[in-house]
Amino acid sequence: MAVYRPPAFREDRPEVLYEAVQAHPLGTLITYGASGLMANVVPFTLRVEASSAVLRAHLAKANEQVADLEAGSPVLVIFQGPQAYVSPSWYATKREHGKVVPTWNYVIVQARGRPVMIEGQDWLGAQIDELTSIHERGRPEPWSLDDAPADFVAGQMRGIIGLEIPIEQIEGKWKVSQNQPMPNRIGVERGLRVDGRMDMADEVAIRGNGG
Repeated sequence: MAVYRPPAFREDRPEVLYEAVQAHPLGTLITYGASGLMANVVPFTLRVEASSAVLRAHLAKANEQVADLEAGSPVLVIFQGPQAYVSPSWYATKREHGKVVPTWNYVIVQARGRPVMIEGQDWLGAQIDELTSIHERGRPEPWSLDDAPADFVAGQMRGIIGLEIPIEQIEGKWKVSQNQPMPNRIGVERGLRVDGRMDMADEVAIRGNGG
């Protein structure tokens, strides 16, 4: 089952989808197994090679979702990008005929694949180091795994398990006012900036210019 994507909102360019995942790495991991439907939010890293991409993460071994992941059934991971309410008062056409209603703009990426669970301490250490390095980068005093006592780190890692999801299908939806005439797009962008929603205002501006 795929996300509903009218043609104006479809995004299938891998480089655009991967960039969105890396910019918004806290994904909602959804499984269906013996425990029924389960969902957890998990920070992911993404490895991209010439013709493949793999999501990597770790979870607590005590997490009930691990059993369903170990069964190897397909999983869905949802990455949510910028989102914002759109007021009909921002539309130029409101002043022309009033036939407008509120809506919501958003960016979303869905990735699917079969999970592979990994217990090796070397893999876990590398994944944690990669994850923290990405998010500590640029800080005045970036934290690294070596800052914590080795025995403490080893104890923490005994309680987690690694996860890899080779991506079999990935698709995106950028609902950012592309279906509106240009005067309405300009009004939406301005309204979002007044509301302080700069991330979504930038998306409207980019897509409004054919990006």
